Order: sequence, then C-alpha cells, then structure tokens
Amino acid sequence: MENKRRDFIKKAALGASSLSIGGVLPGFSAKSYGNIIGSNERLKAACMGVNSRGLAVGTNFAVQSNCDVIYSCDVDQRASAKFIGAIDKIQNKKPKHVTDFRKALDDKDVDILVVTAPDHWHAPAAIMACKAGKHVYLEKPASHNPKEGELAVAASIKYDKVVQMGNQRRSWPNVVAGIKEVKDGSIGRPYFAKTWYTNNRPSIGKGKLTEVPSWLDYELWQGPAPREAFRDNLIHYNWHWFWNWGTGEALNNGTHFVDLARWGLGVEFPTKVSSSGGRYRYDDDWETPDTQIINLEFDNNTLMTWEGRSCNGRSVEGSTVGVIFYGETGSLVIESGNSYKVYDLDNNLVKAVDDNRKISADSLSNPSQLLDIIHIQNLFDAIRKGTPLNSDIEGGHQSTLLVQLGNIALRSGQNLRIDPKNGHILDSKEAMKYWSRDYAPGWEKFLQ
Repeated sequence: MENKRRDFIKKAALGASSLSIGGVLPGFSAKSYGNIIGSNERLKAACMGVNSRGLAVGTNFAVQSNCDVIYSCDVDQRASAKFIGAIDKIQNKKPKHVTDFRKALDDKDVDILVVTAPDHWHAPAAIMACKAGKHVYLEKPASHNPKEGELAVAASIKYDKVVQMGNQRRSWPNVVAGIKEVKDGSIGRPYFAKTWYTNNRPSIGKGKLTEVPSWLDYELWQGPAPREAFRDNLIHYNWHWFWNWGTGEALNNGTHFVDLARWGLGVEFPTKVSSSGGRYRYDDDWETPDTQIINLEFDNNTLMTWEGRSCNGRSVEGSTVGVIFYGETGSLVIESGNSYKVYDLDNNLVKAVDDNRKISADSLSNPSQLLDIIHIQNLFDAIRKGTPLNSDIEGGHQSTLLVQLGNIALRSGQNLRIDPKNGHILDSKEAMKYWSRDYAPGWEKFLQ
C-alpha cells in the first residue's frame, strides 16, 4: 500500500521540484515538494459523489501517504462499487459504502468530507459537514446560488473549519508564477482579462419520463432541490444543463479561469454585470446557455469577460481554455496547463514558462492529477498546521459569484448594478429572484 502511494507522490514531487529549481517561484523549493510525502498521521476522508470526477478526486486523496479514504458516499450503487474497488487497490482496504453521506458525518473518525456531488449539493453538504465538525474539500462551484455561497462562508467561520474549493490552479507553480508576473508589473497595469472555454458537446436529446433505475436513490440525489420527475437523459453529467440542479457552463468551467482573472486583476466584487447568450446549437432539453458572454466591470478601472462555447470547439489563443491579461505594456496568457507566455505590445513573445506534464483540458474527470496533489496537500497543511489555503471558501465564493451574477443578468434580461463592497445586486427585484432558490420541503433547516 505505502509503496504504491509513495511512488505516485514522488513522481509528482520530482516534477514540481524541477520547476522550482529553475527559479519559477521563491517559495517552491525541491525540499518543500519533498515534504509532500507527508507524515504518518493520516487524515480520514469521506468522499461524497464518487462517479467520474468524484472517482478521480477520491483516488487522488487515497494515494496521499497521509490520508485514508474510509467512506464512499453515493446514491448510485454502481458508482460506489467501482470507487470502492479503485480505493481498495490503492490502500489495500475498502472504504465503507453509505448511500446517505450524513451517516459518514456521524463518524467521529472522519476528518474531511470531499464533496464532488452535483452543484445543488455543494453548499448544503459543506454546511452540514462544518456543523458536524468536519473540514471540507468542495469541488467548484462553491454553491448553486449566491445565498448558499454566503451561508457556506459563514459556516466555515462559525464552526472554525477549513473549507477549500477545488480551484486547483491556485496551487500550480507556474500559474502562481504567471499571476505574480501580472501583479509585479511585467505587462504594466493590467486592465482587461479575457477568459474562455470551448468544447464540442453533443445534443442531450429530449428525455423520456421513466422509472427510476434500481441502482439509484433518486430521492436523495435530488436532496435539497425541488422535486422533478426522473428522465432518462439526466444522470450522469447532463444535470449540469438544468437550472434545478446545475449551473451551466459558466460555473462548470468558467469558474476556474474567472478565478484566475479575479486574482490577477486584484478584484473582489464588480460594479456592473451584463450577459448575453442562449441555447443555440440544438433543439433539446438543455436549459442553460451553450453560448454565452459575461462582462464584469470593477471599481479599479478594470474589465473582465468570459466567453463560453459548449458546442463549437474552435480554440482561442491556441487553447480550449484560458485567460489572457491585457496591460499597458503587453499581455500575459495562461492556457490550460501549468505554463504561461508574455508578449509585448508588438505581439513579440518575450517569455515562455512551460511544464512538460500533459494537461487534458477536455477531460471531464481528471485533467491534471499530478499537479492537483499540491492543492490537496495544501488542504492537509491548513488542517494540520494552520497554513493559509490557496483557495479558501471566501475567495471561492467571490469567484463563483462573478459567474453566478452573469447567469442572473442573462436570466433576468437586465444589466446589473452591483455593490462592490459585498457583491449584492442593487435596485432589481427581478434579478434578486435568482439570488437564492426554493427548496424541497424540510431541507431549508439544514442550511440554517
């Protein structure tokens, strides 16, 4: 068991340390990456939502030498069985299956709840975990709606629990270095950040109402969301495109690079938000936009945009995802991987920092496993040593809110005025209808 884990971590540690030897960042030394191997004190994790992305994240926790995955929590019996088998191969010990993650929260041995369930579960599960005395790894986005994001931040503070959002690029060494270059003035004052995501997603068709499969607890899957009948094109993954459970491409993938844009521009909440878009490519059940532009203006005289194209994969700057900062003396591009490029105003490449590890930005489940170890270990250090998180729930909420406001502007058909002190919408009852949501009867109490 330990040899498997150590071999995996050593490969990641060596790759990361080789970057720092080249002088990427003062804080990233070969010795510090060697410490990723960890101590014998194991944190115990329960994983909630273990299909696809949950399987990838959960196995990444399991290979850490200072963590044991002891629960598989999923409403899909098939997904849980597959997850248990994968974890057993790593740890030589099977995690316990529970359909309802709340049973794992009752176990005093659990230190961390890993939340990779659908978006409508993110904030409620994180809040319940904090109340139960558990720390949380929370896959992006931080919440289904802005109110839940605020409640998740409040729960982390009230119960004094570490809540880390899965914006893993906040921990990637060369991405950190690229943002530092922006902040240090390598392109002059940055005033515009453009972010994007492109893909060639197929139609999801028009689902048929059908009986719930025997392997699925659909009632618990819906959890806090208002009830809708089961249809055959919803589970798994297509829930992303239904407002009742998902948040669309803006939060599914936009969150990552809007977060980097917010970081680089040094902003928190906007002053103005507008958005245009729709479901243009196919005539099917997909409700959220497949094509969308979000514009965000800030009070430090900067602008940010997100362009999402779910059904046309033509790249931008040669990459399917990314952010480019435009400044007074040049531009800096961070694409899908752990790398960046700096250009002058004449489009001459003046600096390129690369990483030879392959990042599969189009992977739905596990595009960057080796690099993400750094993020996981940052969580462990925050729990054990009080080390600041690279992506805490407060910052995660702020970045999630930016794209949530974009969706609200689109759905309400309004250009929004925003209070830059807290991100709240000003003077629009229509837009505020989307600030929170309705819940299935009885579920509101879990958020209080």
